[in-house]
Amino acid sequence: MPVLAGLRVSAFLAWKSIQRGSRGTLALTIMIIALIFVNLVFLPSIISGVVETFNTQSIDFDLGNLVIEPREGSQYIDDVTGLQRKVERIPGIAGATFFYRGRNAASTLYGINPEDERSVTRIADYMTTGEFLSNGDTDAIVMGATLAGSEGEEAGGLPSLQGIGVGDSVEVAYPNGETRTYRVKGIFETQSFGVDTAAFVTSREISEVLGLDNQASIILVKTEVNGREEEYKTEILSYGIQEEILTFREKSGGFVDQAIQSFNIINAISTLVSLIIAIVVVFIVIFINTVNRRRQIGILKAIGIDQQIIINSYVLQVLFITAVGALVGIGLNAGVTTYLTAYPLVFPGGPVYPDVEASAILRSIASLFAVSVVAGYIPAWQIAREDILSAIRG
Repeated sequence: MPVLAGLRVSAFLAWKSIQRGSRGTLALTIMIIALIFVNLVFLPSIISGVVETFNTQSIDFDLGNLVIEPREGSQYIDDVTGLQRKVERIPGIAGATFFYRGRNAASTLYGINPEDERSVTRIADYMTTGEFLSNGDTDAIVMGATLAGSEGEEAGGLPSLQGIGVGDSVEVAYPNGETRTYRVKGIFETQSFGVDTAAFVTSREISEVLGLDNQASIILVKTEVNGREEEYKTEILSYGIQEEILTFREKSGGFVDQAIQSFNIINAISTLVSLIIAIVVVFIVIFINTVNRRRQIGILKAIGIDQQIIINSYVLQVLFITAVGALVGIGLNAGVTTYLTAYPLVFPGGPVYPDVEASAILRSIASLFAVSVVAGYIPAWQIAREDILSAIRG
């Protein structure tokens, strides 16, 4: 029998089997496949969302795209304004801000140029009360909501001033032993752990207290396009800058990579379990189907229907169930993604939105079809290869 004609016969037998089979069993099988598909796609989308959230938080609030630090053996970057101007002349650089960074047991204090800071980070856009610093401020401070804290509320080990508010005064102790009292001008909340536990004064104030002369601890660089940090790093180095230059990923010290590795292990286990469930479900459904139709299979063989055509009919049933299940799964996943986009998961580093990649969907569909075909072929082959008399006797 020609191949095309054989496929037509297999398709006819498959369709008739689906029509005459249990609608409830068919619907349940399709739903199980759909849920397995959602499970295969959901966790990778959350992992991608976590990575995207961390990258966005790092760039927008903490590190910018690139970080310039003092050369080895130096405490500060010298001639920082000249270096800033040199960097900002490079095409594709949106801005650069330099600051002093000092840390004590409680929190981190940054001395910034507010105008430059606005061109690099978005902290000023996230003021919950009060205002961000202005260039001329010398007696003002702004701080994160976590550092400001809430009255009577435990901070869980994080630095907290237990409910300080705008207009209140705080005393800051500097590394050189000098203390200054500042008025709280504003409080911000970015949901970035490292930023919301920090405070900011102007670089003018820091320079006066510490005696800095055109020096800074660090320079943050914002590029116009994210994802090209290595290119811009090479470009900046080509200008003969001797200071150490790091991308925000390098500066984060591999924390995200370690988290991703842990997530990937969990994802691999979840994927394996899901595919095993798919194999078991499809195998059982097709096995029961073929056992109940042993006599019919024997009759088909007796009238001259080739064994391979019968096996193919069950494989086509599996392909139909998997295809419909995948389509339902895509719909369910779209619903879950829409909901979590409107009501994101809240992680310590900020809200996480599922980031569904086309490659993850295609990979999940391919995996489902592969395991389903194998799981459906085996029981069909076992029954179809029986001799005619044994099959007819049941």
